[in-house]
Amino acid sequence: MSHITPIFIDLVRVETRLYNAVSARLQAEQGLGLGSFELLEIIDRVPGCRVLDIVGELAITVGAVSKAVDRLVAAGWCLRVAHPQDRRSSVLRLTSAGEVQLAASRPIVESELASLTATVPPDDLARIASTLATLRTNLEASSHGRQG
Repeated sequence: MSHITPIFIDLVRVETRLYNAVSARLQAEQGLGLGSFELLEIIDRVPGCRVLDIVGELAITVGAVSKAVDRLVAAGWCLRVAHPQDRRSSVLRLTSAGEVQLAASRPIVESELASLTATVPPDDLARIASTLATLRTNLEASSHGRQG
């Protein structure tokens, strides 16, 4: 086994455990999974957000994003609004209820992540953040791992 394989395995396992723990707490306290939280956060952050913007950011398929957005619409947290320049596309917007849900969920996500990473020294977290940001930038720039 190469030296990078155990690093990759640790990275995936840490991500999975962090994701599951944060999602469980968010679900228990807000009735919202972390996947839906991520979509709400992207829609809020990206001006004129479209399904393809989410696809590009999360590297999942158009079908998966469309179905997830449909669930947000059904929950009353998001609207699809006709794109002003492209009739074939929709712009996604949070409803008032979606904004409230996102605002209530952000501190829970932050708190749980802070709690779960509290044993890691701040300098180590900063190095991890820098390393992951560099790796992510390189992967995204070369379109590695894109879906759909």
